[in-house]
Amino acid sequence: MLFHHKYRYLFMILLASYAFMNTALCNVYYYFNIQITWYHALLTIIGVTVLTWEGNRLIKPFIKKKALTGGHKFRFLLLFFLAGNVIAVASAAITVYAVGTGLYNYNFQQNWNPLKLNLIYATLINLFFHLVNAIFFFFREYQQKWTEAEALRKSREEAQIQLIKSQVNPHFLFNNLNVLSGMVIKNNPEANHFIEEFSKVYRYILTNQQKELVPLRSELEVIEPYLFLLQTRFSEGITVNINIPEKYNNWQVVPASLQMLIENAIKHNVVSKHKPLHIDIHANGNETLVVKNNFQPRLQPEASTKTGLQNIRKRYELISGRNVIVNNNGKEFEVILPLLHLN
Repeated sequence: MLFHHKYRYLFMILLASYAFMNTALCNVYYYFNIQITWYHALLTIIGVTVLTWEGNRLIKPFIKKKALTGGHKFRFLLLFFLAGNVIAVASAAITVYAVGTGLYNYNFQQNWNPLKLNLIYATLINLFFHLVNAIFFFFREYQQKWTEAEALRKSREEAQIQLIKSQVNPHFLFNNLNVLSGMVIKNNPEANHFIEEFSKVYRYILTNQQKELVPLRSELEVIEPYLFLLQTRFSEGITVNINIPEKYNNWQVVPASLQMLIENAIKHNVVSKHKPLHIDIHANGNETLVVKNNFQPRLQPEASTKTGLQNIRKRYELISGRNVIVNNNGKEFEVILPLLHLN
């Protein structure tokens, strides 16, 4: 930021010298009958400039702490400017009386004209400082938002690749095709149903993979065919209980986040008739969604890139600034997803 710039002292001296040159060229000291040597005049202007700048620099952290809470940027800039004006007035008064009284033994009346000129100068340079600071401030905000947008774009691309990989890979695709093959061979009438549900899942992935957020209703609609695939494959080895009131249907979530969390639970836990995996999905009433399963890790866990859950967490953070919470107490593994409203 401006007030902490590494070349600030050079800038102060150059600005003060420029102001002094203008006052000298315009014969300001002659017209206002100010008896002062040129070097003391220059020292006065430098003193006002340095004290105004450094005063602003010192009070900035305090103003920022008090006024920038909740993202109130304009309130912060306004209060900072007003506080800077108080600093500027005090700087002018201190410098004028230090030079006028300390070096020239001027009384109050003799110091009055120099004080007026320096008050005008101090408030003007304070305005100039804060205008430049505001430019720095908003340019930095723009850079930050642009960086976050780029990070979100890359995260979304990684999520798309990861989502496709996690679904179109031997673990998911071939297992389901094997189930389908068994149905077809046995001339099972459920084969068509299985194909339809299988296509719904992939249609959803292809339709929504470019989106940042989707309504929870859409997620729950595709979960039904997805659970049918899992139940067909694992039978009594898995149970999924969903308890989400309809009032949350229009809230937003990251696409395929529920599906990825269910797949993550299957990937890392034992799923069998004797040790069934129980997955519970519910809204807990405080704008979050809980996906919880009993924790029964595999003795030989599947190879994993460990990017699925991380990607969900990163996308939520970039989109909304809210965190995905993960809890594991050794008996239950729990992931808490924020429910979002579109602005």
